[in-house]
Amino acid sequence: MIIFSNVSKVYENGSTALNGVSFFIERGEFVFVVGPSGAGKSTLIKLLMHEETATSGEVIIDGVTVNGLKQNQIPYLRRNMGVVFQDFRLLPKKTVYENVSFAMEIVGASRREIRRQVPTVLSLVGLSHKAKSFPSQLSGGEQQRVALARALVNNPSFLIADEPTGNLNPKTAQEIMELLNDINKRGTTIIMATHAKDIVDQMKKRVIAIEDGVIVRDEARGVYGYEN
Repeated sequence: MIIFSNVSKVYENGSTALNGVSFFIERGEFVFVVGPSGAGKSTLIKLLMHEETATSGEVIIDGVTVNGLKQNQIPYLRRNMGVVFQDFRLLPKKTVYENVSFAMEIVGASRREIRRQVPTVLSLVGLSHKAKSFPSQLSGGEQQRVALARALVNNPSFLIADEPTGNLNPKTAQEIMELLNDINKRGTTIIMATHAKDIVDQMKKRVIAIEDGVIVRDEARGVYGYEN
């Protein structure tokens, strides 16, 4: 479970990114976070990842209050989350297999675990045949599938997707969303920040809408609600 309890984030220049935000996300939910540019979506994502800390209020993930974590405790928090970005962020000199296995290596997985798990997740995202390819040899959709495999390889309880379809054409974006939906059905909680109106309107998942740092809508089967 993820809980935001009266969370505010004020930057040193005085700008308020979030103002008294409260919500909770149950295990296994699929939640879209939407809103205009500058609304506070990115700040919310960064607070979840502990890239930033709240000025006030509490962020609680699986019973752990994130605000109070020491620097050496943050990696343990991140082991339980997967993150997918708009720009893929793959390592260009590593193969598909090596990009995914690297995520296991940095959390101390054994070679035996890596040999067992990496082929499994590559199969899940439909890239078993690309294991020896490098990112430059892949299409944008394939690169995003590698990023998904990397995010999933450590069996996280939840997945953060920050504009994961932003650099993809509509057909490829649809394929990625079908994959995310399948991953969610397997029990992984998904939180996705997006401007993709068509996707949000089609999928009818929970929608949390943020404007000017405040939640203005929280709907169980919501729509995007903005013109792009």
